Amino acid sequence: MSGPRHDRPFLRLVVSAADAVDDQRLQMALAEIARQKHPSVIINTHPKDGTYDLEGTTESELDSICDLLRDEHHLAISVGPPTAILLETVRKPAEAEGKYIRQTGGSGNYGHCKLRIEPDEPGKGYQFINDTKAGSVPSEYIDSIDQGIQDAMRQGVLAGFPMVDVKVTLYDGSFHETDSNPMAFTFAGSIAFKEAAKKASPVLLEPMMAIEIEVLQELAPATRREVHAHRGRIESNVTADGFSAIKAVVPLSELLVSSSRFAVCPMEFAGYEAVRDNGSSDENGLGVTANKPNGPRPNRRSEMARPDPEDD
Repeated sequence: MSGPRHDRPFLRLVVSAADAVDDQRLQMALAEIARQKHPSVIINTHPKDGTYDLEGTTESELDSICDLLRDEHHLAISVGPPTAILLETVRKPAEAEGKYIRQTGGSGNYGHCKLRIEPDEPGKGYQFINDTKAGSVPSEYIDSIDQGIQDAMRQGVLAGFPMVDVKVTLYDGSFHETDSNPMAFTFAGSIAFKEAAKKASPVLLEPMMAIEIEVLQELAPATRREVHAHRGRIESNVTADGFSAIKAVVPLSELLVSSSRFAVCPMEFAGYEAVRDNGSSDENGLGVTANKPNGPRPNRRSEMARPDPEDD
């Protein structure tokens, strides 16, 4: 779960075989495409319902995979609408302990650890630090605790989305001479992390896109209002020669469902930000911003909106 946030896929497309008998062919085709032509795309399989998540950074990249499935592999597929990949993180430090104690017949299971979690720098992903004193947790169980933490992070604590940018310190624990085993400490690590994360002000993160819209000067007020209506914020508004160049940052989820001209504007990934309680995103509000906007690429003049006589 480590690595810069901007390298993570933030766009998802769900595909499945139109006919269930083609599911195995679809699975083999996706594996080949990912290996040979789109190594940057992540494919997640859901065996229970026969669907596959294609995760990448552009719609065109994911669409091209669907085209390959149809044209080169001659598969009929069902394709869902693109969706934004959400994440979770924490906003403050917290501590918790996890205990897994079970007795099954003659053998027992005993795992116990104490964790401290805190927000990490944007883009760090996940850091694990072993700060235990000698003897509190045997060295052979440290990796198991780490694994349990990462298992819990993949599930999140708010809405089932992966957690990122969290530093976890293992600072204490205990063991049983005969009943302790790696599995027990894996469960203990997972339990401790979930309990700590719930107390650490967890927040939902969503991908943001930097866009630039160029409109006639008299249309600028209506355009700014439209940005705000889509939970976006204005970064700059420069007017020259009767035109206004408006740079804004808007949630990807809004652009995917929007029928406005924003949906077809050139855009660049601007980072992940916390979704505020009122549903909007703000890098300075509840703040957890992955990285500052890079600024959109130069774009052609966008389609003109109809004049709105009211200012904002």
